[in-house]
Amino acid sequence: MESAELRAGDTVEVKSALEIFATLDGQGRLDSLPFMPEMLQYCGRTFRVANRADKVCDTSHLTGSRRIPGTVFLDGLRCDGKAHGGCQAECLLFWKEAWLRRPSERPAKVDSATPAALDAVLTRNTQVDSTPEAGGATECLYRCQATQMHAASTRLKTFDPRPYFREYQTGNVSFGRFVAISARAAIREPLHRLGLLSAMPVRGTRPADAPADPRLDLQPGEWVRVKSKEAIGATLKPDGRNRGLWFDREMVRNCGKVFRVRARVSRIIDEPTGKMLTLKNDCVTLEGVVCPGDWSPGRWLCPRAIFPYWREAWLERVPAPTSGAPAS
Repeated sequence: MESAELRAGDTVEVKSALEIFATLDGQGRLDSLPFMPEMLQYCGRTFRVANRADKVCDTSHLTGSRRIPGTVFLDGLRCDGKAHGGCQAECLLFWKEAWLRRPSERPAKVDSATPAALDAVLTRNTQVDSTPEAGGATECLYRCQATQMHAASTRLKTFDPRPYFREYQTGNVSFGRFVAISARAAIREPLHRLGLLSAMPVRGTRPADAPADPRLDLQPGEWVRVKSKEAIGATLKPDGRNRGLWFDREMVRNCGKVFRVRARVSRIIDEPTGKMLTLKNDCVTLEGVVCPGDWSPGRWLCPRAIFPYWREAWLERVPAPTSGAPAS
C-alpha cells in the first residue's frame, strides 16, 4: 500500500492475479496465509474494507485471540468453497494489504506467468496429501485460510488492553462498543479463568431416554423463531450439546427472535485436520445471525462473523413477517 495501513471504511481495489502471485511464495502463501482460488473472481474489483484482522478468534487450535499482520476483511466477501470440496462454512476471506491497492495507486509491473504455473500455485492451496483409510481407500485433506490461520497469526495476551483499544483506533468498533465489551471482558475473563463462569450458556436437561428430535426439514427462505433458553435446554444433554453440536454463548441473544433460514449445511472442513466432515444430522444457518464476539472469553470483539450452526430442535416455523414489520 502507498500509505498508512487500511482502516474500516476505506475503499480498495483487489490487484490483478499476476500482481498477487508476485507476492506469493512457492506454496502460494504470503506470510503463511494462502491466496485461494475462490478469491480470483474478485481481482480488479473495488470493495470497502469491513474490518482489520487484528483480533480474531482461533477456531482451529483454540488459543484465544490472534493477530494476522497486514490483513483485512472486505465487505461481505466469503469463501464459496467451490475449490475446497464444496465446503459450506462460508468463512470471511482474509486479504493481505499487499493484495490490495487504494484507488489512487497505479498497477505494478510484474512478470507474466504461464497458466500452468498459476494453477500449480492455486492447487497447493486446495487439496493436499491424502491420508490412507481402512480398506485401501484414501481421504482428501484440504488446505485453506481457516486451516492455516494459526500459522499465519500471532497470539495476543488476553489481559493486554492494547489489542482492545486498537479495535477502536482502527475503526473496527465504535467507542461505545469498545467500552462495553472491554468492561465485560474485564469482569468475565477472570471469572472464566477461575472456573467461576459456567462453560454452558444454557443448562442441558435432556434425559438419556428422550425421544428423537422432530424433523422440520427447513429450507432456505423459510421463517423461524429461535426457541426460549428453557426450551433449548430441554434438547441439550448435560454437556450442553445436541447430538454433538454445542449451543454457543453468542447464540443466546437470539432466543425469541425471528429470522429467515439462510442455508442447510452438510459439508464443512475440519480446521485442525483439513478433513471434510459430512454432517449426518440437521444443521442450518440463519440470515444475519453471526458470532459478534460480545460474550465469549477468548473471542472478545472478533470480527470474523462466523455463522453459528442451528439444530432444527432449537427453532420453530413461523409465518413470514407482514410487509413493513421487523424480522425479529
